[in-house]
Amino acid sequence: MMKKSGLLAFIICVIFVLGFTGIVLAAGGKELDIEKSAVTFAREVERGGYKIVTTQELKSWIDQKKDVLIVDTQPYEASFKKQHYPGAVNFELPRPEMTRLDDKTKAAFEKFLGPDKNRIIVFYCGFVECTRSHNGAMWATRLGYKNAYRQPGGIRAWNEAEYPVDKVQ
Repeated sequence: MMKKSGLLAFIICVIFVLGFTGIVLAAGGKELDIEKSAVTFAREVERGGYKIVTTQELKSWIDQKKDVLIVDTQPYEASFKKQHYPGAVNFELPRPEMTRLDDKTKAAFEKFLGPDKNRIIVFYCGFVECTRSHNGAMWATRLGYKNAYRQPGGIRAWNEAEYPVDKVQ
C-alpha cells in the first residue's frame, strides 16, 4: 500500500512539474534545466512522504473554511511580516534539506503543530525550488502527522493567481 501511494505521489509530482514546465518552455527554458527541476521536486516529495496541493486547491480549501493549518516557513521579518496567506502562521525553516532535527527544534515544532496527528497541515515557502516547505512537510510526516501537504508554488504562485494576502500590522 505504501509503495502504491509513494508511486502515486511521484506520478502526481511529475505531472505537476510538467505542467509548470510548460510555462518555463514558453519563456524559453532549456529542456535539461526543466528536467532537472522536475526530477528534483519529484524526488523531494518521494523522500519526504508527504502530499502536495496546488495553489488553486488550497485557495478552495480556504474559501470552504476547511480546518487547515497553513504554515508559512519563510523568515518572519523578511517575508511573513510583509505578506502571507490569510490565516497562515509562521514557523521559519531553513532552505537546505534538514537531515535531522535536534531535540529542542523537534519539541518546538511538535508543540506548534499540535496534538491532532490527523489535521490537514499545508506548508509553503517562496517558490517551487525553495525547500523550506519540503522540510516542514517532510518532518511533520516523520513525526507522525498523516495529512502533511506541500504547496510548492509558494507565495509567488499565490501572487500570480492574484489571491489576497495578509500582512503583520
